[in-house]
Amino acid sequence: MDGLPIVRRKRKRIERDPARVITRVHLPQRAVRIRRIIKRVIGMPEAQAAAVLKGVYADFSDRHRDIDEIFKSHYQAVSHLVSREESLSAVKQQLIGAYFTMEYSIESAALFNPSIVVHPDQGGLKPGDVRFIMSLRAVGEGHISSIEFRSGIIDDDNAIAFDPVGEYVERAELKLDRSYDKHLFELKLNEMQACNEVTAQLLEGLPDEFTYNQLTERVMAMAQQPEFSQKQQYETLDVVQWLARSNYELTFDPESAISERVIFPASDNERSGIEDARFVRFVDDDGLVTYYATYTAYNGFAILPQLIETKDFITFKIITLNGRAIQNKGMALFPRRIKGQYAMLSRQDNENNHIMFSDHLHFWQKSTVIQRPREPWEFVQLGNCGSPIETEEGWLVLTHGVGPMRQYSIGAILLDLEDPRRVTAVLPEPLMKPRDEEREGYVPNVVYACGALINRGELIIPYAMSDTTSGIATVKVEDLISNMKRA
Repeated sequence: MDGLPIVRRKRKRIERDPARVITRVHLPQRAVRIRRIIKRVIGMPEAQAAAVLKGVYADFSDRHRDIDEIFKSHYQAVSHLVSREESLSAVKQQLIGAYFTMEYSIESAALFNPSIVVHPDQGGLKPGDVRFIMSLRAVGEGHISSIEFRSGIIDDDNAIAFDPVGEYVERAELKLDRSYDKHLFELKLNEMQACNEVTAQLLEGLPDEFTYNQLTERVMAMAQQPEFSQKQQYETLDVVQWLARSNYELTFDPESAISERVIFPASDNERSGIEDARFVRFVDDDGLVTYYATYTAYNGFAILPQLIETKDFITFKIITLNGRAIQNKGMALFPRRIKGQYAMLSRQDNENNHIMFSDHLHFWQKSTVIQRPREPWEFVQLGNCGSPIETEEGWLVLTHGVGPMRQYSIGAILLDLEDPRRVTAVLPEPLMKPRDEEREGYVPNVVYACGALINRGELIIPYAMSDTTSGIATVKVEDLISNMKRA
């Protein structure tokens, strides 16, 4: 298009692979059915059980690195339904675990909405090379979304080479027995309008730093000697435990390749999916680097913005975001504080681009509109396409606009470095629109991104095509900014 920066699309496509599978516990809803399955296995002759288990191993052991531990864990999930009088061999325990295990293809439907950050490990590279990590939204059966990763190297000519994808896919170890700050926990309950006399008594019996186990013990003690109405106490304690389970820690095997790690829904509020993670490399005022990602948790009925925190992409902390301004989707954190405050882009009203500031990373109370739809290609809706990127000219923000026929395009704006509430320049036409070969997919006519980075004067944009697959585009930053119109 005349008068617009030249965008170069790379030939590399990041395609879904149905062979990438994890395991999940597979339990019938009724305990009586589970018990019947267990009894059938118990009734098998030992030789037959061994033969069936051997066949399972032959079919599935090369698809999962730790299938023995998987079966053992899934047996434990139903072991309370095994009578004490029923003595089970190790073979039958493992076989019962296998009967309550299923494979789940995490990206059988789509692999899209990528973001990209500089890898925390830049060792062992050639001069001029940069190692990166890319996150992607993977969608499988039942439209359940999870977060996957890829890694690779950008060379001094901005050619991009991906690392080989690992043979396995692994879920993390979930830790609920982590430390909670009582004051912060109470603030979050208050934001949820859940504080009352029940929570006051509950928290009074907990130390300033408490674990999930300590919280559970306190809840059980109050349940055994209730001092409030059954309805009030049950509903309140249910909310308290829901909040605690929504804040957890995930740890992966550090020896696994990053492409083998998948963040799969683990709490009640995200059981139907983890959507559109926007990762950013955040540098605090003291120089400490932390990687954050906002994402949308979906439970099948409602959405909830959440925050991921990691320093090494091995251990991840999952944290609830709170406050009156925490609504809708598409939160994107700035990569540093501005005048001592955290700053974040958002879209509270499902239409305009907003910005908000906070003294505390977990709480956001007020937002301000910074951009409204003005051009035909964005009349339906505006939003961000990832965290702002700092340049000498201002904060460069990729945006998405929705126009006729619900076509999604990618645009760009500049925000003032000192006061990012001010839009200083706007690209009047889309930077990227869906090409013919990008229009067909799970959701047609969409190009979309969740984060980009600048390397050697070029903006590198990983982007999704119609919610199905992903690619990479580049554009010279100088060319992009020079084609913007001053606001």
